[in-house]
Amino acid sequence: MFDVQWVYKHMTMKKQRGPGQPSLVTVGFAADDRHGIAYALVGSGGRGSLVRVGFACRPLPALRGRDVAYFALDAIAAELHERGFNRVDIHIDDEYLPADLAQRRPVPSTLTVPYVSLRCKLNRFRDATVSSAGGAVARDLTARARAEVSLDIAA
Repeated sequence: MFDVQWVYKHMTMKKQRGPGQPSLVTVGFAADDRHGIAYALVGSGGRGSLVRVGFACRPLPALRGRDVAYFALDAIAAELHERGFNRVDIHIDDEYLPADLAQRRPVPSTLTVPYVSLRCKLNRFRDATVSSAGGAVARDLTARARAEVSLDIAA
């Protein structure tokens, strides 16, 4: 599905993305009680570049994964900005986070700091949109992250 040589060539260089269409980014993630893994596919079709980012988090059971989504997207946004992206259209495998950002609705108090941190990271882009992903690519990325987190626990 992914061309490793193409990914290495195109993702190891820092690039400034000029004006034009935003880069499509699909995000899947998973976490255990110690850390999390997020995968992002930048681009569409079979020619996308895969980005893997680890992040620190201690998920709270009461939030049922909402906090993990914030930490995962925060890490992915920081990595994309570091790589020179300035226009992104992010599709994340979560239904609550995009609504929180779009509607500016109140979030639980334990998400206040992650919400502000994520907003700051997204504001560093010239243009950034976040929506819920429901496709096979997002599910695949989430399954990949869950498998990696599970393997890390077993090791």
